[in-house]
Amino acid sequence: MSHSHGPAPAAGHAGAAQRRRLAVAVVLIGGFFVVELVVGLLSGSLALLSDAGHMAADVVTLSAALAATVLAARPSRDGRRTFGNYRLEVFAALLAVLIMLVVAVAVTLGGISRLGAPVEVDTGPMLVVGFLGLVVNLVVLLMLRDGAGESLNVKGAYLEVLGDTLGSVGVIVAAVLIRATGANVIDTVVALAVGAFIAVRAVLLAREVLTVLGQAAPADIDPRQVEADLRALAGVAEVHDLHLWTLTSGMEVATVHLVVQAGAEPHPVLDAAQELLAERHGIAHATVQTEPTDHHGCLEIGW
Repeated sequence: MSHSHGPAPAAGHAGAAQRRRLAVAVVLIGGFFVVELVVGLLSGSLALLSDAGHMAADVVTLSAALAATVLAARPSRDGRRTFGNYRLEVFAALLAVLIMLVVAVAVTLGGISRLGAPVEVDTGPMLVVGFLGLVVNLVVLLMLRDGAGESLNVKGAYLEVLGDTLGSVGVIVAAVLIRATGANVIDTVVALAVGAFIAVRAVLLAREVLTVLGQAAPADIDPRQVEADLRALAGVAEVHDLHLWTLTSGMEVATVHLVVQAGAEPHPVLDAAQELLAERHGIAHATVQTEPTDHHGCLEIGW
């Protein structure tokens, strides 16, 4: 029986590379949230207040994402977290989902309560703050864009800011239309549209997060193809107990048992399997157990 591990990723988990950018994003979004909240209260704009609420959610989400990248790199002190703390980044993405849903519900309820009610909106501050908010959000989006494609944690923060960017666009559009038509109800309609967009993005991100937490095979890895490739290796008679899952973004994990053909050396089979999993399928950490054809030591599990 041989037990081995694939090479660990040299640069660590995907979110760590975005740590500095996340920190800058927290400062930018946090500072502008205060400005937007004050102006929203003074102008009476629900669209502006909803955007400020979304920015507050951004601050929490970005801070959680930043904290997760720091804590994920720390080893378990009690030795009980044998995979380390990398899953904290996935839980940070789940927190982003929950915050996005709360913001969406709050904005929607606030908009419904204002439908049909007389509303006075000062469009001057709306335009100024909406434009400045758009600039801040676009800067943060550009900073996080690359990381969103690599880390589920950063993607959660990115989608939060993306929703806020749409909110800023909505504020500008609402202010322009209200000035042109005098219909203050546009402010409420835009707020409701932003709330709906946030909810949709939250649900889509939730699907990805739950896929990871449910330990499903990574979306870009076909378990049947992996099994077929392993079975095709020289010296392999059978493949069983293959498990594939994602620990955190950019860190795929596998365990598998390989039955070695009679007369074949197990070490070359083990090396070939490790190389195949790492290079062809991008699995960073693999535990491979080799067994002779007459081995009957694998216990049958009851679940």
